Amino acid sequence: MGTTHQIEAARRGKYATLLDPELWDYIDQVNAWFPPEIAAQPIAEQRAVYNAMCRAFHPGCPAGVTASDGVVAADGRDTPIRRYRMAGKVARAIVVYYHGGGFVLGDLDSHDDICAEICAATGFEVISADYRLAPEHLHPAAFEDCLAVFEWVAATSALPIVLCGESAGGNLAAAVAHATRRSQRHASGQVLIYPELGGETGRSYIEHAEAPLLSLSDIESYRRIRSAPGQSLDDPTFSPLRDSDFTGLPPTFIITAECDPLSSDGEAYRDRIVAAGGSAWWQEEPRLVHSFLRARNSVPRAGEAFARIVADIGRLGAAMER
Repeated sequence: MGTTHQIEAARRGKYATLLDPELWDYIDQVNAWFPPEIAAQPIAEQRAVYNAMCRAFHPGCPAGVTASDGVVAADGRDTPIRRYRMAGKVARAIVVYYHGGGFVLGDLDSHDDICAEICAATGFEVISADYRLAPEHLHPAAFEDCLAVFEWVAATSALPIVLCGESAGGNLAAAVAHATRRSQRHASGQVLIYPELGGETGRSYIEHAEAPLLSLSDIESYRRIRSAPGQSLDDPTFSPLRDSDFTGLPPTFIITAECDPLSSDGEAYRDRIVAAGGSAWWQEEPRLVHSFLRARNSVPRAGEAFARIVADIGRLGAAMER
């Protein structure tokens, strides 16, 4: 038995004791569903397995939340959306949510539970966008879809809009915030959850290059998959952190996981907004890993972090009420 534990501890390396046992249970569940070697399988198979995993983690819809599907038509294409509302409650703001999945995985169903819980906890409407995925649709397809959904919300509602996204979706939310900051109807705030913002250096890229559930090589692979030939990493619609201008951005909360190579992206993004005279806050959640939102019901640290994220969304939406 001791030998088994020793082998397991060696495999987990420095994370064996850094991460709580409940979080290791979650990591093992994810890897059982979606092991790293699945990256060699066809994209369609990866998506099917990922969606099955998301269904397995779905705890059910909170009481009082209703969801309806529709499309946003723009530039000759239809982008599917799902709208969440709380029954009997007048929403004070709208959250536009962009899901994660490395720009390759995910859809309206994969993050349905997270969107429904944000709606239930804040009372805000939530609009989830089913943007086009790579490699079938290379950059800027996903960005264009996300921008179209934001502009549709801005044109059809007078409520404050909070942009929210996690992982790849955090990149897309930031890119939309940058692109629309000078518009008459711009975001009232943005909440970015362990976002991939286009950084390449920083403490976390070195210290956590081999972190559980997301490694530096994973990040590089996803960037390659979504890149059109000749893609510039300095394009702010691709890498918001590489923008040359950080003025005029809305109040921003960035939440990252300590054991995630992307964490330094959040810190650098906060610093650039603050240096440009804006308001931004960065919270690195200790002893958590990328994708911890899906562990919110089984890992106390993740549940507490999700509660803080929901509170941040609530604060941004309420602060801009007129």
